[in-house]
Amino acid sequence: MSDEIVLPDSLLMLIEAREKDLGGFHVRRLLPYAKRRMVGPWIFFDHMGPADFAPGVGINVRPHPHINLATVTYLFAGHILHRDSLGSIATIAPGDINLMVSGRGIVHSEREDLEAQKSPRHLDGLQLWLALPEADEEMEPAFFHYPAADIPVFNDTGVQARVMMGQAFGLRSPVKTYAETLYVEVRLDAWQTVQLPMGVAERAVYVCSGQIEIDGVPIDPYEMAVLKPGALVRARAMSDAHFVVIGGEAMTERHIYWNFVSSRPERIEQAKADWKAGRFPKVPGDEIEFIPLPD
Repeated sequence: MSDEIVLPDSLLMLIEAREKDLGGFHVRRLLPYAKRRMVGPWIFFDHMGPADFAPGVGINVRPHPHINLATVTYLFAGHILHRDSLGSIATIAPGDINLMVSGRGIVHSEREDLEAQKSPRHLDGLQLWLALPEADEEMEPAFFHYPAADIPVFNDTGVQARVMMGQAFGLRSPVKTYAETLYVEVRLDAWQTVQLPMGVAERAVYVCSGQIEIDGVPIDPYEMAVLKPGALVRARAMSDAHFVVIGGEAMTERHIYWNFVSSRPERIEQAKADWKAGRFPKVPGDEIEFIPLPD
């Protein structure tokens, strides 16, 4: 267990994923965590899968609301059909980035098209939420889709890194940000070493597969290591490894309830009342079903 390990000065803590059942589909949740609610602006971190679906079974998330945050969906394998109350429709493919900014309020669904459901499928990916800066929490909702070809890639011997948000390895992502944000995917061949990106106040590394080592501490699949601010950190792959680095500027306190995030608890209460009363907009083409407010 991570709490039995004496951590070096470069690491603040290790977080082990907790499995959550989202109605027949399991995810591994890292953030928010009791002892670490955020890393930079990142306030929610789910690893979806890896999962194999038989025909007729798969992702089927009914319309649900968000406020005062941005969702970032990124797939390693599989496809998800996104619809939202702005009228956006997009199929998320591996390597694409879906950025949905809820601002004052948005509703979306995440499903699969009927043709895809007819075949066995494999799904693996990450869904993260960004807290918006207080000045932007009530902005107009927006949706951005970035195809895989638009994401800059760094290649070196045994190292490949995709700079998904922010800047790293001398590259800058085109993906829109609202606060200083870092999000990088790294694939590292066994026994290769890479220096993790710096330049932001808070950072963490999450291992999707394989194993890495930081200052003698092994970081296993589905573990997140929160890094000490300002530390120069090198990760060594103990096998072929796949991991992401997240981070950004430190944010003020945020409150979270269900799908709602805000700096103001009264705003969350208003969102709860609005969803219960049906005052959020509908998703065109997906107007019938919805997820009710939890008790």
